[in-house]
Amino acid sequence: MILLSDDHGAVRVLTMNRPEVRNALSTELFEALYAALGEADADESVRAVVLTGADPAFCAGVDLKQAQNLGMDYFGRFDKMNCMNAIVELSKPVVGAVNGPTFTGGLEIALACDFLIASERAVFADTHARVGILPGGGMTARLPRLVGSGMARRLSMTGEVVDAQRAEKIGLVTEVVDHERLLPRALELAAQIAEVPAATMAGLKEIYRTGTAAVTGPALAAERAVSADSHVSTEEMAARQREVAERNKRQM
Repeated sequence: MILLSDDHGAVRVLTMNRPEVRNALSTELFEALYAALGEADADESVRAVVLTGADPAFCAGVDLKQAQNLGMDYFGRFDKMNCMNAIVELSKPVVGAVNGPTFTGGLEIALACDFLIASERAVFADTHARVGILPGGGMTARLPRLVGSGMARRLSMTGEVVDAQRAEKIGLVTEVVDHERLLPRALELAAQIAEVPAATMAGLKEIYRTGTAAVTGPALAAERAVSADSHVSTEEMAARQREVAERNKRQM
């Protein structure tokens, strides 16, 4: 299965499960995640969600092979099932347990979570610009909220790789733990969330969501408007992505 779902009491763990391609975002994975988020929202027994990836990565972002096969239709399918917005709009908190490399679209998924904890093996990068495409999944709206405008621009414009310790220092993640402790720690935090009355927690998340909407709403709209006008062939994007992958290996 490309998405695993496992309940631990009132906490549901969703695991992106394409380890052979570092959990790259195929349309099938995106659709499965979108559906699973809806199911978790509708299930009254679920009080919190933990989102993670099957080792060795959290999510590598674009599925290059599928993007080449489908062309721009690949990106169009994501517009119909926006997992990032689904995470944000979920009435239950979502804890991101970042277990490894988290790049581009994978980073946008992570940013949609209510907060992140990271394995010592986690690394982060926004490589949209280096691949020759513009962000369309909320990067420019949500990244500055965590790390500040200057650092967000630096990360997006340079594509530099940030390790777990630096990610904690700049505010991207709230905690770094030993790799084997990541899921137990995420479950521990999610269980604390689940102890709060459901209506209270739903209200608290809604306050946070609407409180930031005045900033993120226009930013999301601006991102979508500008990125919709950008075009790059999937072949060119794939070639640039391979160059970026080799560069990232040297930095890690």
